[in-house]
Amino acid sequence: MAKKALKTKGDIVDAVAEITKLPKKDAKAAVEAFVAVAYAGAKQKEGILLPGLGKFAVGTRKARTGLNPRTGEKIKIPAAKVLKFKVAKAAKDAVLGAKK
Repeated sequence: MAKKALKTKGDIVDAVAEITKLPKKDAKAAVEAFVAVAYAGAKQKEGILLPGLGKFAVGTRKARTGLNPRTGEKIKIPAAKVLKFKVAKAAKDAVLGAKK
């Protein structure tokens, strides 16, 4: 794989094209399709499991009381839907090394 840091979509497309030996046009379509599948799966009730990578799911954050940092005044923060990602053990081990 490329030694260059993968910071942009173009960098990821270049890396996929290099690894798979696909033309960049096809690699770009593959990356965009993967992202679209991940988004669609995350919208489902149970989320989407990306083997070896992790799981995307929609969660909820309860309503709570917070403080306005400027005035110190208490404010109500409403409940909200949030996108959560839980990293798979295989990904942790591959990046951080397996625990002994």
